Amino acid sequence: MFDRPFELLPLPSPESYEKWMSVALEEAERAAAADEVPVGAVVVRGDQVLSRCHERKIALSDPTAHAEILALREAARHYGDWRLEDCVLFVTLEPCPMCAGAILLARIPLVVYGAPNYKFGAVRTHLRLFEMDKWNHHVEVVEGVLAAKCGELLTRFFAQRRQQPC
Repeated sequence: MFDRPFELLPLPSPESYEKWMSVALEEAERAAAADEVPVGAVVVRGDQVLSRCHERKIALSDPTAHAEILALREAARHYGDWRLEDCVLFVTLEPCPMCAGAILLARIPLVVYGAPNYKFGAVRTHLRLFEMDKWNHHVEVVEGVLAAKCGELLTRFFAQRRQQPC
């Protein structure tokens, strides 16, 4: 089997979910301030933040620069391993199919998200990728943490964009 450079830690407790989602919301606000879609993500191991990122598709001219992808990349670098088996991903918006696939591949055991993704949701809204029984890894999901705040940020952002002249 693979040698682990360190021992696996217990996952953060449910009592801490709002705290970590608030950190993800701070990242989403940073995205909005940069005129990016306001999505923020945080990867937590135990009680430590390994990474915190926000959407950067415009800044990086990269269609894969979703908050979750950037957070997983940074967390893996910080962690020293691509297998994030004792980490939790907190994200303000339900992951899309690309991000859900990356979460599976990174072996994240738990995803906590805020608002549903009515366009591309691949966890609950349109697809249920984590519930397929063919994967070699299972991801637990907690949905709706600070959902109103996460959704309001997105609603406000897109309402402002619609009011801007072309």
